[in-house]
Amino acid sequence: MASSIGTSHIASGKPCQDHHTYLSVDDTAGHPVAIFVVTDGAGSASQAEIGARLACETFARLVAEYIAGGGRVEGISRDLAGRWIMGVVYRLSMKSWSEELQPRDYACTLLAVIGGERATAFVQIGDGAIVISDGWGTNWRHVFWPHHGEFANMTNFITSEDALQVMDFQVTSEPVAEVALFSDGLENLVLNKASKTVHAPFFDSMFPAVRRSHVTGPDAALGRDLEKYLSTPAVTERTNDDKTLILASRRR
Repeated sequence: MASSIGTSHIASGKPCQDHHTYLSVDDTAGHPVAIFVVTDGAGSASQAEIGARLACETFARLVAEYIAGGGRVEGISRDLAGRWIMGVVYRLSMKSWSEELQPRDYACTLLAVIGGERATAFVQIGDGAIVISDGWGTNWRHVFWPHHGEFANMTNFITSEDALQVMDFQVTSEPVAEVALFSDGLENLVLNKASKTVHAPFFDSMFPAVRRSHVTGPDAALGRDLEKYLSTPAVTERTNDDKTLILASRRR
């Protein structure tokens, strides 16, 4: 997993406004639950990079506390996911009050995957996407389509008044062997927007290295290679935005 600053941010002197995190916590049966979160700070938000970091870390921590306290992935409901989002908004509000700013100054999108032994939960507010495979072939599919308004640079944020109404949520007991989360900076490379399908060759080429890894959890070497790849001309010539990509596999 890696984030890479966009060329437009380099040119304007802005920092990378994407953030990602991973946590693993055992449930009460001793089975590990993987928590992946990607956030992308709003370009219009003055504290976008701080908001993305706080939202990412806060959401992951709230999920981890739920699992460690005896919660099950299959027991996650839309209402519970909404309470986690409100917990994130509260954290951002506290930060904004301490800095005499507004919560919207910390606006960001959020993608999350919570993978357990028997179920997987997905949460999304805004653009970017989550792509999954059952592991039996190369049948890659998106879980939710990115949120865009009338214009390509419009989306929903967790600090929006209607965030809970526009939040996408799903829990499935169907097999999920591999998952990718990415911010909107990669949409043009990995999604076919006309047909609303996934560009499978991209994931076919990226996942073999992940499957060969003998590391449980983040592979630092692969992460460095991925960050370098996200900064190559092959990527930056097609997008000038920040880019984040998490790749995870249960296959070996």
